[in-house]
Amino acid sequence: MKKIVIVDDEVHIRSLLEQTMENLEYELDIEVEVKQAENGQVGLELITKEVPDLVFLDVMMPLMNGYDVCRMVRENNEFKEVVIVMLTAKGQETDKEKGFEHGVNYFMTKPFDPDEVLELAGKILGKEE
Repeated sequence: MKKIVIVDDEVHIRSLLEQTMENLEYELDIEVEVKQAENGQVGLELITKEVPDLVFLDVMMPLMNGYDVCRMVRENNEFKEVVIVMLTAKGQETDKEKGFEHGVNYFMTKPFDPDEVLELAGKILGKEE
């Protein structure tokens, strides 16, 4: 069972991502458990508690932005295997550079194609199989 945490302040984005992740089971035979957080602070607590395999992390959120969440996750060696996909409406190269500096593994620009998200998640989660 693979654990996925979705951290985004937009409920429809969280729902779309969760639906997309549920397709991993049907299309790629990867069992998943998905948890959601509505802001960076709750997201960090959830990541710390669950130690997920994959995190979808929004940049702009209340209480704590995605960069800070990512940096704090990366500061703890226990979470070095957690793969972080940063979701952003900003497609600027400077935002991507900042994300990679904070330890982001992948970047996806909103609006995203659910098929591309599914393909990326399958690649990430299927690599150990």
